[in-house]
Amino acid sequence: MVATTGQLEAVPEPKYWHLRTVLLRTIDAEFSTGQVLPNERELSARFGVARATLRQALDQLELEGRLVRRRGIGTLIAAPRVGVPVSRREEGWPGTARSQAWRTVDCTSAPAGAQLGKSLGIPESEIVHTVRRVRMVQGQNVAGESLYVPSSALPHLPGFRAENDRARSVLRHLERLEVDGESRSVELGVAEAQEAALLERPPGTPVLVVTSQYAAGGRLVALAVSTYRADTCKLTFGETGLVEVTPVTGGAVVATAS
Repeated sequence: MVATTGQLEAVPEPKYWHLRTVLLRTIDAEFSTGQVLPNERELSARFGVARATLRQALDQLELEGRLVRRRGIGTLIAAPRVGVPVSRREEGWPGTARSQAWRTVDCTSAPAGAQLGKSLGIPESEIVHTVRRVRMVQGQNVAGESLYVPSSALPHLPGFRAENDRARSVLRHLERLEVDGESRSVELGVAEAQEAALLERPPGTPVLVVTSQYAAGGRLVALAVSTYRADTCKLTFGETGLVEVTPVTGGAVVATAS
């Protein structure tokens, strides 16, 4: 039997990760937002590393939102993360004038299925209206969202002539409901193909997944799953901005707005 001490053994730091740290210090000391970094040949010579190692470090800093690459220009120092409010009071209930930052992509209606039915607390066979939207801040796509609304929550929804009519009708009728309860949770994830396309980023891009539940009349009437770009967004919650962080099974962390 191998004895354990409760401490992790020292793991050698990868070269690119050490270089990332050195680059961060250099960026903070010598560059400002919008400035272009020297080319790869110059940086490799300055820091005495192979270009492959340099590219790994630059790729990591781009994922973290510290750098941005522009074709024909080069690698620039990225702007600080944008503060994005995610509370209903600041962002607006779907369909209201304050939600104009959201652009509707499409709307479909289909049976809930097992997983979504369980999340919404409805039978698998019940129809769910799914509105997909993109949120824009300063002209940039910062989030994609799937808003799920059970048909039983909107019993007086009329028929639809076109897909755009369906989305507008769902959002308009949803706005008329008096929400008497809501909750949010946040966890770190990566953008799958569909979400990545909405965000105009490659699959695997780090995202903050915000799951919002809305209740009216003592029942769940909407579930919104929003994926925010973790490299450009800094989420803010309510008036206090306080978030309770709770470890969950599997090593993930869930943050719930207070």
